[in-house]
Amino acid sequence: FRAWLAGQESGGKRFTEEQRRWLEMIRDHIAANLGIEPDDFEYAPFAQHGGLGKVHKLFGDKLNDIIEELNEILAA
Repeated sequence: FRAWLAGQESGGKRFTEEQRRWLEMIRDHIAANLGIEPDDFEYAPFAQHGGLGKVHKLFGDKLNDIIEELNEILAA
């Protein structure tokens, strides 16, 4: 996860503190469940922080790419 995050940021992508918190929640969910799907954002801990709507607001059209990449590198 750290290597992926560093790679994103070295490529010019900067994440806000809130985005980083969400990425960490996503990381933890993948570690516990071996993957994440969009529906998972409607459950804890994501729902307490705004759910699917909030994560879409934070990451926009990059959300699906981020989910795909993190599923691939963290569940492998």
